[in-house]
Amino acid sequence: MTRVKNIQEEIHYEGFASIREVTFDYQDTQGDWHHIKREVYDRGNGASALLYNRERNTVLLTEQFRMPSFLNGNPSGMLIEACAGKQDETDPKKTILREIEEELGYKLPAVEKVMEVYMTPGGSTEIIHLYLGEYSDECKVNDGGGLDCEQEDIRVVEYAFAKALSLIKTGEIKDAKTVILLQHLQLSGIMD
Repeated sequence: MTRVKNIQEEIHYEGFASIREVTFDYQDTQGDWHHIKREVYDRGNGASALLYNRERNTVLLTEQFRMPSFLNGNPSGMLIEACAGKQDETDPKKTILREIEEELGYKLPAVEKVMEVYMTPGGSTEIIHLYLGEYSDECKVNDGGGLDCEQEDIRVVEYAFAKALSLIKTGEIKDAKTVILLQHLQLSGIMD
């Protein structure tokens, strides 16, 4: 038996993402039915990876301007983040391997999937597939920085792992996927 029925959708905007108004009937845990209306933001799924180097005890991150953070009180609009991108292929691993090369300038033979998470399930359909990947100087193929055709202006930053963790405490890293990946790497025992 389903607790959701009579789903109706109306598209309000269709572009890079879509915004839909969804109305539906929902049965709560008491058995009562409610007619509900929600706006849903759908930009597809994404993939993100944190690259680490055990020998140097470092991680590679990106720094870039994010307009939504600027509009919500980030004075510079700049965020320090794990490499990420919108999932264009059916396989999120292919997406993140491409993004690692475009954004960070490294060509990795493999990455390890650690989990997938809904980032803002109250309003967005997006699932982010999270990966870890080990990098070395031998993997570097270019300087990274993103693609001009996508108006990306990405700065590649390498931090000591302990420094990256400290940036969470100071609030300099506040991107959720990045916090999750850094803390996962810490808990995994891969890095000191």
